[in-house]
Amino acid sequence: MVVFDFETTGLSPEQGDRAIEIGAVKLVEGEVVDTFQGLMNPGRAVSSFIESFTGISNSMLVNAPPCEVVMAEFAEFIAGYNLLAHNASFDRKFLEAEFARINYDYTGSIGCTLLTSRRLFQDAPNHKLSTLVRFKGLPSDGVFHRALADAQMTAHLWMKLLEEVTLQSGVEQPSFNELLKLSTLPKQKVTVYLSKLSKQSRKEKPHR
Repeated sequence: MVVFDFETTGLSPEQGDRAIEIGAVKLVEGEVVDTFQGLMNPGRAVSSFIESFTGISNSMLVNAPPCEVVMAEFAEFIAGYNLLAHNASFDRKFLEAEFARINYDYTGSIGCTLLTSRRLFQDAPNHKLSTLVRFKGLPSDGVFHRALADAQMTAHLWMKLLEEVTLQSGVEQPSFNELLKLSTLPKQKVTVYLSKLSKQSRKEKPHR
């Protein structure tokens, strides 16, 4: 799977906002095997608010390749992989908008660590990425709102979520699709779902 994150000029591609940076971490069997990072020139100026929020300035973007070039490279990077993001509804909007500009149709699934953490870490103060990093003591260099750093922290969060499912259900290697389904459940049904996973896992184990 590929964990990814965008930094953007604003909140809505429907209002003309564009991506200015993408970062991604490729995970295979829980190990980081590759990373992807790229600044991209959106063809418009970045506001002072976005510059302050992300640390990405217009001077950093003026010589960056256009979005279309970086997104074509990203399409190759994710070929054959499912995707994962924190607050994926936001990143999905920009992914689809930028891919539409290069006529690329992504057909994999996209999971959300925000939704999954709301089900599994119901005692967290809130479910912002920075809060969860501190709450669970996840590795971090203290940098937030830069795409690769956020993708790396989200990858650590995903691994912690997998550990939590294993802890609560006994399923040693919960699948992407199992957590994808869990993320859509009402919170009060999470315990029942994990119990079902546990029973299913015990049935599938060979008898000695």
